[in-house]
Amino acid sequence: MSELINKNDNRATIRWKLLTGTSALVLAAHVMATEGVQAEEADRPQVWIELGGQFTQLDNSQETFSPALMDVRPSTFAPSESYEKPSRSSIDEAAKLSFQPKNSDWQFSVSVRYGRSAVKKHVTQQTNPLPFVKYYYSSAPPTGRHLTKQVNYPKAVQFADTNVRNSEDHAVLDFQVGKDVGLGLFGRHDGSSVFGLGVRFAQFHSKSTIALKSDPDWHFSYKYFPSLVGTKFLSSKFAWGQVYHSNLASLQASRSFRGVGPSLSWNASAPFAGNLQNGEVSLDWSVNAALLFGRQRTKVHHQTTGRYHDGKYAQGLSITYQPTPVNKTRSRSVTVPNVGGSVGLSWQLQDFKMSFGYRADFFFNAVDDGIDARKSANRAFYGPYASVSIGLGG
Repeated sequence: MSELINKNDNRATIRWKLLTGTSALVLAAHVMATEGVQAEEADRPQVWIELGGQFTQLDNSQETFSPALMDVRPSTFAPSESYEKPSRSSIDEAAKLSFQPKNSDWQFSVSVRYGRSAVKKHVTQQTNPLPFVKYYYSSAPPTGRHLTKQVNYPKAVQFADTNVRNSEDHAVLDFQVGKDVGLGLFGRHDGSSVFGLGVRFAQFHSKSTIALKSDPDWHFSYKYFPSLVGTKFLSSKFAWGQVYHSNLASLQASRSFRGVGPSLSWNASAPFAGNLQNGEVSLDWSVNAALLFGRQRTKVHHQTTGRYHDGKYAQGLSITYQPTPVNKTRSRSVTVPNVGGSVGLSWQLQDFKMSFGYRADFFFNAVDDGIDARKSANRAFYGPYASVSIGLGG
């Protein structure tokens, strides 16, 4: 009986030792993991500085300048509207400063994106008329008649001249406060998912200067004069004058929008290969939305002048047509919805990070692109981006 009791006691002791050893191992592992996380948290940079750029495609729908005076230009010439389009791309510069206190999931950031573009075009289209040459017999003197040559050189040609200068700039400034709720994808738990609330400021500005000139219907005018040749009168054709138009039109326009309002954002990063010590590759994406309250302004001046030269006399008769110049100034308070997002890849080695991807931002009914009347239009900026980031204060 005593042996049985001793055996039972030994088994209980063994079970207790196994349980104690297992608990100690679990506790040690938990402590080591906690220390590792704390060490990782302690080594994590508190400040990140990011610099980058984006090749931006611009969605710009300014109304083209096409006064009725220019409708009579020859069909062989390309229309001026095809040369009036503003720039379709720009190189944007971006900077971001982020701060995350130690042992905290809260992040504070400020970022700015700025871009500008300009386009200049001067296109001249014209014909190349030959001089008018006419041979005729003069009145015959007693010794006989002789042949006379008349050469009339053009004073003008059919032409269409288009001179365009368009420029634009845009800036977006963000202040954000966010909280990292963590993200676990690809079997890993070191991703980040930051939901942010903040304020966004946006400003767009554009200028257009357009000058159009044309002569749509230059031609010689002719007159027939009788010439006495021997005993007969013959009719000879002379270039009596040169009929032409000189049509002019010009436009100066300035458009702008400034707005500020609340914004929401979600920025996430999910590592899927490597580690921070030897190089880690992550999938990054973001979604943003804002509601901007601001004012759009448009100032437009345009005028046309038409002159007709009949070419009947040496100086010719000139008739001028010049309507009253048009001046329009419009200002209106607007609410502009804004949505955007990005997707890309990043490679991080300790406190250094490189990123590239594609980003887009859309601002709805932000600007007045009209000339004589208001025309609400969107502004969109989209294209590939690249950036480098450096972490400070581990």
